[in-house]
Amino acid sequence: MTLTLAPIGLRAANAYVVENHRHHGSVMGHKFSVSVVDEDGQIRGVGIAGRPVSRHLQEQGFLEVIRVATDETPNACSMLYGALRRAGIALGYPPNKIITYTLESESGASLRASGWILDGETSGGSWDRPGRGRTDSHPTEPKRRWKAGIK
Repeated sequence: MTLTLAPIGLRAANAYVVENHRHHGSVMGHKFSVSVVDEDGQIRGVGIAGRPVSRHLQEQGFLEVIRVATDETPNACSMLYGALRRAGIALGYPPNKIITYTLESESGASLRASGWILDGETSGGSWDRPGRGRTDSHPTEPKRRWKAGIK
């Protein structure tokens, strides 16, 4: 199967995420999105990059890959991570300020294959705090943070 990259708007990318992402839903906004399509034009995966969830990282000028979802087509995930990394660099983000997270239970093979570097681990947990109640609709297990490598 031949895969190619194609632009995609946020509405269409979010619709794909809702149908195909294992543990997250749509996002509120983005900087840019990209899709991977097969030779028939069928979308096989999408990636969305935007402002980091962390307010502190936003203030420091980071770009975060906030969603990647595929239909498990081989190489689609790596292709998306590579495209998002290259696009972020082309837009002027230093590679060490382009980040993404995976769950501790995910291998990160697609990230390593597309030039990303493991940057550390978080403790995970809930966003719920006294005085700022939140309902967790996402996994709260520890996460791994990755940064874009220069490749």
